Amino acid sequence: MSPFFFVKFQKDIMENNVIINQTCAILIDGNNIERSIHSISKDTSSMLNFDTIIPRLLVNRGLNRLVYFREGKNISSKLSERLHTNYHGSVRPCHKSADIPLSIKATQLANKVDTVIIMSGDSDYIELVRHLKNEGVRVEIAAIPDTTSGMLIEEADYFHPITKEDWFSFGSKKSPVKKTTKKTIKKTIKKTTKKKTNKKA
Repeated sequence: MSPFFFVKFQKDIMENNVIINQTCAILIDGNNIERSIHSISKDTSSMLNFDTIIPRLLVNRGLNRLVYFREGKNISSKLSERLHTNYHGSVRPCHKSADIPLSIKATQLANKVDTVIIMSGDSDYIELVRHLKNEGVRVEIAAIPDTTSGMLIEEADYFHPITKEDWFSFGSKKSPVKKTTKKTIKKTIKKTTKKKTNKKA
């Protein structure tokens, strides 16, 4: 089902007052999504905008769990606080790659949710998608199309393309500040004195 018909389908359901009682778990491979956004935007300060992407993924479904997996120790405290405040989400630091801890969490939640949404385009999650579907769980993938495995998209029940409207740049390049040296001070003094003498003449 294409994104256009999916949105139309959701609108038809809402207009007909169909009550959907489904819950979702959103599991994010932070490093994969960050690298993909940086490679497309050519800007290392670009970041996923959760305020736009999360409601779009859920539509009219409930959020049971949101976990952001990220490799390394340099994890923004503001990100952790924002996910906790807005979505009761959490950030899980990973010793190496996020695929193993994310897969473990997905299997733990399989009997607690109706849908697992994996935010990653990594082909390493193909077997996880197959396993979850065999357990009766709906599996959706949300990722940047250009950096997403085609096989992963095929295995998923639905694919949410993440586009440039779903991220923003939080840093702006500042122009380098010129250091003030004795030479520059002398030059400015000479220029001002020359201007004054020319005016007197």
